[in-house]
Amino acid sequence: MKNVKVYGPGCKRCEATEKMVKEAAARLGIEVDVEKVTDQKSIAMAGVMSTPGIAVDGKLVHTGGLPDEGKLDGWLSA
Repeated sequence: MKNVKVYGPGCKRCEATEKMVKEAAARLGIEVDVEKVTDQKSIAMAGVMSTPGIAVDGKLVHTGGLPDEGKLDGWLSA
């Protein structure tokens, strides 16, 4: 099971990113545990300077804007 953290204050882009992660995981048949991180201090400590941010298994893979669907599939499949 992949551990995915979605960093963001709860804006529409952050919610859309969380939905994209869940949909990609379902499409790929990958089990994911998605955690939404909204605390500003935790977001900054993770190195996210622009939200939304995504970390997969502890590695920050994306910050700022909606992720590219192809890249998202790659991050979850790796």
